[in-house]
Amino acid sequence: MRALEHPSVDSVALPTLLQALADPVRLDIVCKLMQREAITCGGFDVPVSMSTLSHHLKVLRMAGLLRVIQEGSYRRNELRYDEIETRFPGVLSSILRNVHEGVTAS
Repeated sequence: MRALEHPSVDSVALPTLLQALADPVRLDIVCKLMQREAITCGGFDVPVSMSTLSHHLKVLRMAGLLRVIQEGSYRRNELRYDEIETRFPGVLSSILRNVHEGVTAS
């Protein structure tokens, strides 16, 4: 498998980050990654096909939110939470906290 590009978090613009998080499926992926250290591509329980999931993971990766690590024939997805929080203090934590509060308030 070819190596995947991971942009430097310093090169990520805030609108790119917010646009990546604006999609409900991508936001759900990020929430799931926040709860676990890493998830393989086949380990996500989302209501989309595998090809659509691959697209969403690519958007998140290119927005600087994910790091994908090749492990044999699997790809492990990790949230770059600390890096994003350093670049945009409080943005990701606020978004995820509000998503969690919205779920518990329902």
